[in-house]
Amino acid sequence: SDLREQEERGELLQPLIFVLLVLCSVLLYFKVSLMDPGFVKPEEEAKAGEAEGQGLVIPQAVGDVKLRRCGYCLVKQPMRARHCQLCQHCVRRYDHHCPWIENCVGERNHPLFIAYLTVQLVVLLWGGHVAWSGLYFQQSWEWLKYNIFLLLSFLLIVIFTTVVLLLLVSHLYLISCNTTTWEFMSHHRISYLRHSELENPFDQGIILNLWRFFC
Repeated sequence: SDLREQEERGELLQPLIFVLLVLCSVLLYFKVSLMDPGFVKPEEEAKAGEAEGQGLVIPQAVGDVKLRRCGYCLVKQPMRARHCQLCQHCVRRYDHHCPWIENCVGERNHPLFIAYLTVQLVVLLWGGHVAWSGLYFQQSWEWLKYNIFLLLSFLLIVIFTTVVLLLLVSHLYLISCNTTTWEFMSHHRISYLRHSELENPFDQGIILNLWRFFC
């Protein structure tokens, strides 16, 4: 009867939504970590010089750069691909190898990775709000004794929230510029960027960059 009364008052809706968000976060984690991030297959060599993923073609400013053959897996690398020594594969539109998901973030799972970070941030903010609402501060050892775990949980949530927020903001910025973490950090080492007349030959404006990435 108590559950029915709480349901009628709508008090069960918020816990249900929170549980669904946590479940969605877990499912996205396994999806991103287990899926193919965009491994370059040997049978795709004939397409290496064709249009890059997400409907982007090779800009004319870097069109004279010759595609090279990977020295590890011996496949011809498409532009913006890189070999990951941890995954032992070349990855299309390589962004980075994420130790938290034990997988590369590349052409195929990058949008889902952003979705995972977004859902995770919402869960952390919600959890932080719940933890903070349960704290009532008193200057006594007795209060600290009974609230130490709640206080530590809140501090831990704050740390993880800060990390996820910074990671999400940095990725959204790079996506809006149509560049990857690898290209941003190693601009001087990448031939198609080093020999380009433009600082970022893939940039087509914020709106179009976001549209091509998410849609």
